Amino acid sequence: MRLTHRLLALPATAALVVGMLATGGPAAAERSDPGTAQLAGQAQGAQEVAARGGKKSGPKLKVMTQNLYLGSSLDPALNAGTAGEFLGAAAQIYGGAVASRFPVRAAAIAKTVARTKPHLIGLQEVTRWTTLPLAAGANPPSYDFLKILQSALRKQGLSYRVAGVVDNATIGPVPLVAPQFGCVNVASTSSFDCAVTLKDRDVILVRKGIRGLELGKAVTGRYAEQQSFPVPGTDGLTLDFGRGWVYVDGTLRGSRFRFLNTHLEIGRFGAVQEAQAAEFLAGPAKAGRPVIATGDFNSPADPTVSTTSTYVDLTRRWFDDAWAVRGSALGFTCCQSGALDNPTKSLRTRIDLILTRGVQTRFARVVGAKPIAETVPRWASDHAGVVAGLQLKAKRTAR
Repeated sequence: MRLTHRLLALPATAALVVGMLATGGPAAAERSDPGTAQLAGQAQGAQEVAARGGKKSGPKLKVMTQNLYLGSSLDPALNAGTAGEFLGAAAQIYGGAVASRFPVRAAAIAKTVARTKPHLIGLQEVTRWTTLPLAAGANPPSYDFLKILQSALRKQGLSYRVAGVVDNATIGPVPLVAPQFGCVNVASTSSFDCAVTLKDRDVILVRKGIRGLELGKAVTGRYAEQQSFPVPGTDGLTLDFGRGWVYVDGTLRGSRFRFLNTHLEIGRFGAVQEAQAAEFLAGPAKAGRPVIATGDFNSPADPTVSTTSTYVDLTRRWFDDAWAVRGSALGFTCCQSGALDNPTKSLRTRIDLILTRGVQTRFARVVGAKPIAETVPRWASDHAGVVAGLQLKAKRTAR
């Protein structure tokens, strides 16, 4: 039976727990990760790095990775211990997502894309908040981050189409209390004014009109290893965070490549994250062609602050890290405050990566690390993005 169908039968507090935790929410825990020791004394910020040698004879490809941020810290739900606290947490989290003003943030992200013009973009936390008003006059807003971002890109004169989507957790509908939108009553799981459903997705976008670029059909999958947790107030029901991956195989002027995107479990659940990384390496990362992998891997590149072996496992024998080709810059990407209200940059770790195999790195830059306004939201996301210029292998010619 589908999870979505079961939620309405759950006690309200259990539904709230599920709704707050099951869609990439634990990423908030990574914000407390101390990263100031990472490559201390070296220059931080946009730093071009050279390739690891070899002839630059193939076509050039520019790619980007960006975690959009679902819009609110989920710590209140993680810390709540009573029915009333869970109810308050749900209201606080949804209210925080509304206050994060994704249309404003999307406009800033679109400007970054317009400046850098990547061919392919790997996006994480491409959230869809869908509300269900049941009471007269209730009007809680819904947000489809993908549609909002695509609209913002069009306003910049850009056209990006969806090349692939992996649907992760879909949670809801769950009761919602939001008096500012006319959602007041939650008498029971069958009597409430409003409900909300949260869907988590990872998405690949491709810029239209790139001469010589051809992409195949998207392939998606979910990790066999998922972090599970019991749902309070139920008879042994457990749920997982539903993380997965998506890739497209393509060619650029005859040069083949695979473009991958994923979002691994957080470091708090290190064993699960490491198992997912192993699945990633043994599955979609294995290809008879050069591979480019983007994502929020949730494992700091600095081993002195990382609590998992994931980054080392990914880069030791298989992938090159586009940012760390020479290891000469910090490249912090995580994380701003959950409310996006910190007045100065608070990025302390590097967990958003562009990984390559059989591909040369021409440059790599951190983007989106500057404030977008003096009022909330001050930042386009709690994560900065990364853009890399790559060189594919030249097309083989028959002799």
